[in-house]
Amino acid sequence: MKGECVTQAVFLTALGVGGATLIGALLGFCFKSLSHKFSDIVLSFAAGVMLAAAVLGLILPSLEYGGRFGIAVTVVGIFVGALSLNLIDKLVPHLHRFVGADIEPHKQSDLSRVLLFVMAIAIHNLPEGIAAGVGFGTEDPTRGLLIAGGIALQNIPEGMVIIAPMLAAGVSPSKTFLCAAATGLVEVIGTLIGYFAVSVSTAILPFALSFAGGTMLYVISDEMIPETHAHGNERGATYALLVGFCVMLVSDVLLGG
Repeated sequence: MKGECVTQAVFLTALGVGGATLIGALLGFCFKSLSHKFSDIVLSFAAGVMLAAAVLGLILPSLEYGGRFGIAVTVVGIFVGALSLNLIDKLVPHLHRFVGADIEPHKQSDLSRVLLFVMAIAIHNLPEGIAAGVGFGTEDPTRGLLIAGGIALQNIPEGMVIIAPMLAAGVSPSKTFLCAAATGLVEVIGTLIGYFAVSVSTAILPFALSFAGGTMLYVISDEMIPETHAHGNERGATYALLVGFCVMLVSDVLLGG
């Protein structure tokens, strides 16, 4: 019965993680011209939440479940996760290269550029979804919820940045919203893949946890932090990251204890 409840929680969480992108998209329609300072602060806060979620909810549990070779498995998993996203980045563009790009309306080249940007977000969402799902493979579902919450929080500003470039490129509002929904759907699929993978074989749990943690650390360091430090708001972004980290730390202690 307990397993059924966890499975139901995973399905609901998957929808919530993907739905956060839709919330961000709706906000993007309402606020098409947010200041860089505001978006940098929000994204930095989300980075802090994700950083704490990666360490507390994925990497430390990987050490706990790894047994005798826990340290080796965890370290290898972190680097394999990071290298996997590094490979993806060589195949598709970095997200921060497109955020805030000036796009003239109704040009085919601009449209192709924006669609490539959306595809990049969708591909990057898959390992993030897997990380959310893997978090439920531990004996403490609360950790899974905290990880998913951190990822969902990051998805809101990510969903927001999709809207303005697509509208400026001449894409209709309805198709723009569908594209945003598609990126969220990828995350739903990733969450389910991550959960059922560790459910089928608990032997891969330590590696899966550290792999997911490595992917999150890579996203934070390679994309989120550089983006939030690119517009002259470094100090505010740094403190926002610390606040996000501490919020997740306190939540982990209160809910986990």
